[in-house]
Amino acid sequence: MRKFAFAILLLGLSFVVNAQIKRPKLVVGLVVDQMRWDFLYYYYDQYGEGGIKRLLNGGFSCENTMINYVPTVTAIGHSSIFTGSTPALTGICGNNYVINGKPVYCVEDKTVNSVGSTNEAGQMSPRNLLSTTIGDELKVATNFRSKVIGIALKDRAAILPAGHGADAAYWYDIKAGHFISSSYYMDKLPGWVEQFNRKNQTKPGFDVKNDPVGVSLTFKLAEAALENEQLGTDDITDLLTVSVSSTDAMGHTYGTRGKEMDAVYMQLDRDLTAFLRILDEKVGRDNYLLFLTADHGSAHNPNFLKDHRLPAGGFNTGAMVKQLNERIKEQFGIDQAVMNINANRVYLNRLAIKEKYEVVKQAAVALLKENKEIQFVVDFEKATYTTIPQLIRERIINGYNPDRSGDIFIVPKPQHIAGGDNPAYKGTTHCVWNPYDAHIPLLFYGWNVLHGSTSAPTYIVDIAPTVCAMLHIQMPNACIGNAITEVKTR
Repeated sequence: MRKFAFAILLLGLSFVVNAQIKRPKLVVGLVVDQMRWDFLYYYYDQYGEGGIKRLLNGGFSCENTMINYVPTVTAIGHSSIFTGSTPALTGICGNNYVINGKPVYCVEDKTVNSVGSTNEAGQMSPRNLLSTTIGDELKVATNFRSKVIGIALKDRAAILPAGHGADAAYWYDIKAGHFISSSYYMDKLPGWVEQFNRKNQTKPGFDVKNDPVGVSLTFKLAEAALENEQLGTDDITDLLTVSVSSTDAMGHTYGTRGKEMDAVYMQLDRDLTAFLRILDEKVGRDNYLLFLTADHGSAHNPNFLKDHRLPAGGFNTGAMVKQLNERIKEQFGIDQAVMNINANRVYLNRLAIKEKYEVVKQAAVALLKENKEIQFVVDFEKATYTTIPQLIRERIINGYNPDRSGDIFIVPKPQHIAGGDNPAYKGTTHCVWNPYDAHIPLLFYGWNVLHGSTSAPTYIVDIAPTVCAMLHIQMPNACIGNAITEVKTR
């Protein structure tokens, strides 16, 4: 009897050991750069049935997903989606920032070389990112058998989502007129990428980001990667990150309304329809997990709003820097005390100020408060006890990295944006805490995803832990978000 019981125990243990964790064959993380949440519904009647409507009508929508830091810009958004964290921990505190008095681009890396190009456009890597990503954790969980590939027109939008351990990241070199990579990932472009470039070469200097063709090029390369890298064809889960950059570039140029934006969102929907169809055919309708979100939203053009009697305005950061430097020189005799204002962060020239740093900083705070377009001015080091609404305080703290974020943060009045003081200004921008910049779409679709929606508060940092929970892998190592449990069926 004991021998029989022992045999049953061994059989049970063998089953547990040999049972495989159930995971999808492929995860696709799709980011639509600058897509406001309300664009899900503003264009709803114009969308076809097979793209965004398919995700809404067959997937799970988190209708109240907010960005929980400032500034709300591209590099931070892409890193936060895939790390589940904020600039305070990831170190990606902007597209551009300053370290030790030197300007830094978020993915710039002069220790690597361009691959597929003869200029500096490929001197990029994820080394400035301090956290792991979904892809990095997937690699570890599968003993580095998973493939992870990032694709976008923008370098930062391809590199940061894919993470440190990615097999490849590809982005568009405008000067070369085709997709390139970096020696961080490879010594030479794969043959299929070279072939793709030959077939899809554009005139060097033509900015495909500012045209709907950029959407199609992005999806075409994603489809080529799917086919040639055999993503999702075995039992080891792969990750493909795709970011659509043209929606952002065209928004900056044309604003949130008009025929140009209509065109780029209709192109997005058509290309997404075709891409989903290919995923169905190549991977299998029930074998992939896809999520669609945005790195940030955008403000309506202030002149457009004022034409309709809605409050709006703007300011000129260059003029603000000039005025600050003039006033500080009058008071303290220091030249160029303010380096620049970038995404509402004020960078002081600490080398020039030296021992007068604290008094000059407080003088700058006082001077900035005189600007009628600014609602709050916050000394980063005093943010925890500055008298401002709790929500804004929390987002400032989450976005503050003491080595990279500068010295002062300005909070403009609602719908008052940099450049919006110009009556001829037609475009838009983003970087603030307000819902138009911080409220983003979040749709899950496919493998083990329920159909439904929630209006419960969710955050950009919840995306990574949700995906990781569904995959039964560890969340990224700086993750502060929580899994959205309503999304999955089991």
